[in-house]
Amino acid sequence: MASSSGNDDDLTIPRAAINKMIKETLPNVRVANDARELVVNCCTEFIHLISSEANEICNKSEKKTISPEHVIQALESLGFGSYISEVKEVLQECKTVALKRRKANSRLENLGIPEEELLRQQQELFAKIAFFCLAPDPCLRTVLSLLLTLPSNSSANAQH
Repeated sequence: MASSSGNDDDLTIPRAAINKMIKETLPNVRVANDARELVVNCCTEFIHLISSEANEICNKSEKKTISPEHVIQALESLGFGSYISEVKEVLQECKTVALKRRKANSRLENLGIPEEELLRQQQELFAKIAFFCLAPDPCLRTVLSLLLTLPSNSSANAQH
């Protein structure tokens, strides 16, 4: 990348991320700052190279979105075929994490309780906690803690 436009700084990997990777990979090795900068530049150039090739492959297949398959094909066509098995492993790990996140999000939906009701219950709990925390007297706190253990309907009946 021989261009010297002002945008080149925006198109690099954060130095902190590279430093972390270097420390994790080589925990007992000191790496000079200029060597770290070189690693950042090499990583950035590698990403540009792979993404440009993947984009060309994507365009040739008349797709609008670069898929993992395009990236894998780009690695192969640029002579980085030895990385493909590891890339596929990482891709599978990413898909597994994404699936777990989707399942965790759908658990709330599968409760069958409308969002409005969940919000109402949350606000009720916040109010009880605030009232309990603001009670200065230990005896009052004890009474409040006993009231909090009663079901909602029982406490409502006790007030009437």
